Amino acid sequence: MADVEIGMGKTARRGYDLDQLSLVPTRRTRDPELVDLSWQIDAYRFEQPFLAAPMDSVVSPEQAIAIGAAGGLGVLDLEGLWTRHENAGELLAQLADASPDTAHSLLRSWYAAPIDTDLVTQRIKEIRAGGGYSAGAISPKRVSAMADVLSRAELDLLVISGTVTSAEHVSAKPEPLNLKQFVRQLETPVIVGGCASYSAALHLMRTGAAGVLVGIDGGRTATSRQVTALGVAQATAIADVRAARMRHLDETGVYVHVLADGGIRSGGDIAKAIALGADAVVLGSVLANASSAPGSGLHWGRSIAHPSLPHGQVVQTPPVGTLEEVLNGPAVAPDGQTNIMGALRQSMASLGYESVKELQKAEMMVHA
Repeated sequence: MADVEIGMGKTARRGYDLDQLSLVPTRRTRDPELVDLSWQIDAYRFEQPFLAAPMDSVVSPEQAIAIGAAGGLGVLDLEGLWTRHENAGELLAQLADASPDTAHSLLRSWYAAPIDTDLVTQRIKEIRAGGGYSAGAISPKRVSAMADVLSRAELDLLVISGTVTSAEHVSAKPEPLNLKQFVRQLETPVIVGGCASYSAALHLMRTGAAGVLVGIDGGRTATSRQVTALGVAQATAIADVRAARMRHLDETGVYVHVLADGGIRSGGDIAKAIALGADAVVLGSVLANASSAPGSGLHWGRSIAHPSLPHGQVVQTPPVGTLEEVLNGPAVAPDGQTNIMGALRQSMASLGYESVKELQKAEMMVHA
């Protein structure tokens, strides 16, 4: 891809976001009932190609069970309120009538409490007792300290996620995290990210990860672009990571799953992300709009609680329907906020593709 000249001394790559692309129909169509939305990572199969973002406003133990029953995977934030407070549900109920500013103040005070490792294992047991797969997320900086807890917790899937995650982290500490060693020692399949480039993704894949997250704080709650200037054009990032996966597959014979994380706001966005090379997507604000979401009409990310440099905000997400209506409809409003899986199914049917894997072959057009 040719560079764009910014000035005489600097060039940059041109990037594309999802809303600049559309999918081009083929010569074939099919009935939506003949479309298969399932996907599989490691030994785990899911009926719908999404993970619920590990955000306290999106996933509680109870909501993780409901998301699993609906065919997705709910990922609990193992550094969130649910592992800091036994009564996290009661605390979050206080946000029902709170303004974003008031909620921000309350949340920062609640996140100041330490993580209770006993609560980590307890919450995972609660999810497992609900009959679904258990998944939890932790930031790279806490992996070493919580390695023993994570091993005992018997997670089905572990997500190691940060604003930017790399396999080559330079640290002032004597023993920085060796991500490759940790991933290969842990029996649990690991998904790592975020990343946004070919080289970073390739290095993460070489750690032995089962999947990589693509995106840098691209959701509604993130202010990283304003605070730290970090950000990516999500469509281009997914395509770059797709190329890294192909090289890794050629080198090793191992297929690493790509998960688009950020900027997914409708079924159409899911279809475009998959066409670009994603195997599944991570949903945050879309699921925060469900009436059963634990955020009580508000949505935020872990980064709002950073003690010295927060790069997130609390946003309002008024309920638009039940979890079932958000995922599978019926939709009433034509805004794409409900029946997102129905929209994905319709998109695939109109394009003539039977499976998620086939959708990755779709032709795309740029609307610059």
